[in-house]
Amino acid sequence: MLRLISLFIVVLTVQLSSAQHPSFSYTDVFDLQYAQDPQISPDGEWVVYRRVGFDIMKDRAWGNLWLLKTDGSRHQKLTSREVSESSPRWSPNGDRIAFTSSTEEGSEIYVYWTGSGKIAKLSQLPFSPSSLTWSPDGSQLAFSMNVEAKAPVLAKMPKKPKGAKWANAPRITDRVYHEADGRGYIKPGFSHIFVMPSNGGAPRQITSGDWHHRGSLSWSPNGSTIYFSANRVPDWEYRFRNSDVYAVTVATGTIVALTDRDGPDTSPQISPDGKHIAYIGYEDQKQAYQVRKLHLMNADGSDQRSISDALDRSVSSIHWDQKSEGLYFNYDDKGNGKIGYIALSGKVKKLADNRGGTTLGRPYGSGSYSVSNDGTLAYTHSRPDYPAEVAIVGPKAKRPKKITDLNSALLDFRTLGAVEEVWYTSSYDGRDLQGWIVYPPNYDASKKYPFMIENHGGPILNYGDRFSIEMQLYATAGYIVFYPNARGSTSYGEEFGNLLYRNYPGQDYDDTMDGVDYCIQKGIAHEDQLFVTGGSAGGIMTAWMIGKNNRFEAAVVAKPVMNWISKTLVADNYFGYANSRYEGQPWENFEHYWKFSPISLVGNIETPTMVMVGMNDLRTPPSEAKQLYHALKLRKKETVLVEIPGASHGIASRPSNLITKIAHTVAWFDKYRTDKENEKTE
Repeated sequence: MLRLISLFIVVLTVQLSSAQHPSFSYTDVFDLQYAQDPQISPDGEWVVYRRVGFDIMKDRAWGNLWLLKTDGSRHQKLTSREVSESSPRWSPNGDRIAFTSSTEEGSEIYVYWTGSGKIAKLSQLPFSPSSLTWSPDGSQLAFSMNVEAKAPVLAKMPKKPKGAKWANAPRITDRVYHEADGRGYIKPGFSHIFVMPSNGGAPRQITSGDWHHRGSLSWSPNGSTIYFSANRVPDWEYRFRNSDVYAVTVATGTIVALTDRDGPDTSPQISPDGKHIAYIGYEDQKQAYQVRKLHLMNADGSDQRSISDALDRSVSSIHWDQKSEGLYFNYDDKGNGKIGYIALSGKVKKLADNRGGTTLGRPYGSGSYSVSNDGTLAYTHSRPDYPAEVAIVGPKAKRPKKITDLNSALLDFRTLGAVEEVWYTSSYDGRDLQGWIVYPPNYDASKKYPFMIENHGGPILNYGDRFSIEMQLYATAGYIVFYPNARGSTSYGEEFGNLLYRNYPGQDYDDTMDGVDYCIQKGIAHEDQLFVTGGSAGGIMTAWMIGKNNRFEAAVVAKPVMNWISKTLVADNYFGYANSRYEGQPWENFEHYWKFSPISLVGNIETPTMVMVGMNDLRTPPSEAKQLYHALKLRKKETVLVEIPGASHGIASRPSNLITKIAHTVAWFDKYRTDKENEKTE
């Protein structure tokens, strides 16, 4: 009897302790950390990774390099420098780690010696390096870097008087791609490949011409050649999806094309025995979505073939095994990040689940891995209750082992919303559809909660069972959150992803509403307390939904496209829509573009609507959001415009802007919720 009483007291104490933990809050965002780019040593004994956190005073992400053994011991900071460090890469014999790091002049290349713990700056570069890659013998480093070019000059201005304060000179552009969201105006120049001695010395440019040479680099086993992907065709600006695999001779800079089809051929990797080149790509059919397949060819470019046709999932991040018998790769399946291995015969084996956790705002696919000489994997492992940690899985292991624990000091003392995976059936064509539900912390099934739909962006992307700041904070605010992968989402195969071809928005609207009805039938959603939001393509879907029905109490339309005609010719990626998304250019097919523009439905909208956009957004420019806001104001409907200063399309790139987005969404919805459990976030 005494034993039973003692057990009851222990259980009650645990329950009370758990119940007393506060929910995840806005300021907790600044205490989160995650692992990024884990690189395992060639012998499989050590892992170096980038440890990323958020600076509450400077309102930005920061990251530097940490080192630990693969059993989780000897966890230590790589250097004593308190500056940004990234892109660590082990030398072939594991005696050094090359990495890039910020200086007052810009980003430079450094080397860390594992035996002595000493570091040295190797470079003095005019621009930041990328794609840092060791030569097989460890004597050289290859990287890509921008080489500046002159802007066009159209007119010669008269000389201004000494001391005169004339206006700045005009900015003149003659390029197709001249600005990028989050970056702004792109100065003239081209990326080229360089090599330099790994113990320091002058960098030498080995590619030439007015084309970009960037992406992953692969040295031939004897170090004489580097394989890369580029778009070196004459009309490359207009064939923007195209790229081919090339080989450049390191000594002479001679470049030879190995592929020549219309479409992207990227990420070439030469096999350790030098016989084959693996690469990723597809023959461009100009569809909305095309699966990126793993291809193989002989080292001279002959016998080109796909070996991943049976997978029907896009592959990325390929690495050869040491015996040249197959390759490791990333793929997503049903909203979950995987690592696989494919033999040259095409046989695929899944090696790891739950890769992700490096996009903390919303639960998109992300993450990376590396592999040692014996096949041990180090990768970013995430679940809905924690961001990316470093995990290890050996070649014969059945389960991964987490070797970092970056957030236990915070998340072990917070009550998060539980995440549930759901499947339901399309009313349009009977397809199986997947989504996730996030319940408020300490959820009580006997109570009635407001129900929020959060539509993902892309639309050719996927949500999944990954940690998400936004979903957790919406749940903290007392909302049940539903996020579906409607048709057009990736990780379900090419046919499913391509259902939006010249039909977007289309039946993805039905898929989302079917999910709402499913949750109503399940008893967790209620017709009188429905709310909807989403950003980018999710903003498009949100605007479309409230134009199609009046079932929602309130909506927040974030960074939307409202008018495909105006968006297509104004956005930074204006050249990328004709034929692959809609047929022809806007002036050639006005009716088609207008048919799928949410602004065409604005006369139907009765839902109180907040419109939100970053003021520096070049992807879905503020003029798109204003079209919705102005139309609703003219119709005298309840609306408000929230413009976020300094924010580009990626509003969440600064932590405070992420909080701003969530807090304003919650505040708008709270105005229209009627349940009694209207708890406010801290």
